[in-house]
Amino acid sequence: MLDYLLICRSVTYAQRTAKALESAGISAVVTRAPRGLSPAGCSYCVRVSGRHIAAALAAVKNAGLPPARVFIQSENGGYSPYGSAGAPSL
Repeated sequence: MLDYLLICRSVTYAQRTAKALESAGISAVVTRAPRGLSPAGCSYCVRVSGRHIAAALAAVKNAGLPPARVFIQSENGGYSPYGSAGAPSL
């Protein structure tokens, strides 16, 4: 199963996002965003299982916490933007 990374602008924003997801019954892990995925260079992300991505995006939208960007982590460890060519779209 693929993991999705919800890129957040700060650690506080990532923690709020994870709390909103946990309240919706979705497991979420806050971590540093991998290098190169954030335009600011230093940000945090929330990792969500691919089977929960639709519910996760709805939960963070309802909580007023939309992610800056969303990436898919492939099984080989690479990343691609969610909604890019060849990737599922929002």
